[in-house]
Order: sequence, then structure tokens, then C-alpha cells
Amino acid sequence: MKILVTGSAGFVGFYTVKKLVQEGHEVVGLDSINDYYDVNLKYARLAESGIDREKTEYNKPVKSTRFDKYTFIKLNLEDRDGVESLFKDCKFDRVCHLAAQAGVRYSIENPYAYIDSNIIGFMNILESCRKYPVEHLVYASSSSVYGANKKIPFSVEDSVDNPVSLYAATKKANELMAHTYSHLYKIPTTGLRFFTVYGPWGRPDMAYFKFTKSIVEGKAIDVYNNGDMMRDFTYIDDIVEGVCRIIDKVPQIDAAPYKVYNIGNNNPVKLMDFISTIEKHLGKVAVKNFMPMQPGDVYATYADVDALIRDVGYRPDTDIDEGIGKFVEWYRKFYKSEL
Repeated sequence: MKILVTGSAGFVGFYTVKKLVQEGHEVVGLDSINDYYDVNLKYARLAESGIDREKTEYNKPVKSTRFDKYTFIKLNLEDRDGVESLFKDCKFDRVCHLAAQAGVRYSIENPYAYIDSNIIGFMNILESCRKYPVEHLVYASSSSVYGANKKIPFSVEDSVDNPVSLYAATKKANELMAHTYSHLYKIPTTGLRFFTVYGPWGRPDMAYFKFTKSIVEGKAIDVYNNGDMMRDFTYIDDIVEGVCRIIDKVPQIDAAPYKVYNIGNNNPVKLMDFISTIEKHLGKVAVKNFMPMQPGDVYATYADVDALIRDVGYRPDTDIDEGIGKFVEWYRKFYKSEL
């Protein structure tokens, strides 16, 4: 198939592109390469995929030197004409929309970035899927849509009407927008609620990445809510396996061909245990700066993945010790860190 992957210089997008081309699909990757975090890491991911940084000009396709069936294009999702022209020219079979302005805390500081990317950008994807029909639109949602829900594990059957950050609100809005287009235009859409993705090539704004960097550099780490938090940490390979299986699972519902799934490890880990695992693999104890809960944060995340198991026969299962071990190994190699 010919598949568009947005956010292809991002963490999940980078891995998804690699898996899809290895499965034999023709892939077009799209990314704006914004500076929310270090663009050098994004370009390093692209280099791993055979995309030469020097050749990446705005709205100019670049062929991969590593994967025959991979082409990258630097493009902003908010560029309505650019996105529509890409769909018109490429005639995609399926779309995997992973690009978004990420981060809960950053959404409090820079709210308009989330409206531009997550609302206007997603609207441009939906409209292009309507004008140039695709067999399936798969898009990234987030466990943050569950807000401060007390019932755990979080089920896709639960109400998600109480977001506690603008980021979460934009992800909930994406699900509503997708449902509308599925209903009105019979575009098959599937939303994937990711639960705290981690692993090699990950995002520097994520806690595990910041913890590792600070411990390596001998700096204190900020531990929010005095360490009394739990997260359903999900290893990147497990996320991408779920994404690729879902791309093949086109919703067949008559009224609105629309589905939402959780992709999480189904095994929340206490924050202090998570930090201990990082310390173990680094061979160094962190200096901890205990802090109160931050605005927009939630106490716990915990994925109910029964629907994922039922429909695609898959459940994430990489444990924290294995996953953090692989991340630390990559971190040392990439940043040439020696302890």
C-alpha cells in the first residue's frame, strides 16, 4: 500500500516508517521539524532512515538512500494548500497521522501551538482524506483524554469529558472530529490512545529522558507529587506493533466506521520504581528534588487493552527493566556518555 505517515521525524513516526517500509509498503513521511525540542535529534532520526538533512527543503520530496520505498517531505500541517496538494499528487491508500504538538505542561505555556497543529492541522488531514478518499485514517490520540478519571484501568468505554490540560482537550477534539467525518463521509478512522511511550530515540521532554540526562550530568531531578504517581509506561516497539496492526484493521461499522483503542502496557509502574530502574542501569543514584503536582498532570494512567487484544490479537508486554536498559544503552551511544 501507499501510506502517509505524518510526524515521521518524531519518535513514534520514525519507528513506524521503518516498520512499514520493511513490510514492503511505499511510505511518504511528513514532518515540519519544529523546534519544540532539539531539531538535531529529529534530523538524526531522519538520517537513520536515509534522509539527508542538507536536502530537506520546504515542500520538496527527498528520497531515502536506505529504503527504496521511502520519501520524506518537510511540510507544516497548517499549510492547507500544501497538505491538499500532497494528497492530490500521491493518492494515498492509508494515512497514519502521528504528527502533533505534544506535551502537557508546554500546552499551558504555549496554547496556540496546540490549536495550530492539533486542531487546524488535523482538520487539514481530515479534509484531504475527504477530497482524496483513503481506505483508513489512523491517528494518535492520548491517554491524557482520561483526565482525572478515578476508575482504573482506563477503558475506551469510559467518559472522557473532563480534560485537565489543553493538550488533552485537543486530543479529545481530534476524536470528535474524526467521528464526525466517519459519520458524514464514511471515512474509516481509528484513534489510538498512547500511554507514556518510551525507548531509544525518544523525546527529550519526557521524564525518563530528562531523568537520565540529569543523572548522567550529576544534576538533581525534579520528582513531581513527591514521587507519588503511577504511569503505564509503554515501550516503543510495542506501540509501533500496535499501530501497524491497526492500520490493517479497517473499521466496518455502518453508521460511522470509527474506532478508538488504548495502546498501553496494562501494568502501571510507580514513579519511584521507574527512577530506581534508571538508576540501576546507569549505575548511579539520582539527587532528587521533590516537587508538588504540576498543573495538567494526573496521578495515574492505566490502560485497559481488552479491545486491542480482541480485535487484533495483540497486547504490549515489554517490561520496564528491559525497556529502560535498551534506552540507557542507546543514550550512552548516541550522546557518547561515559559514567
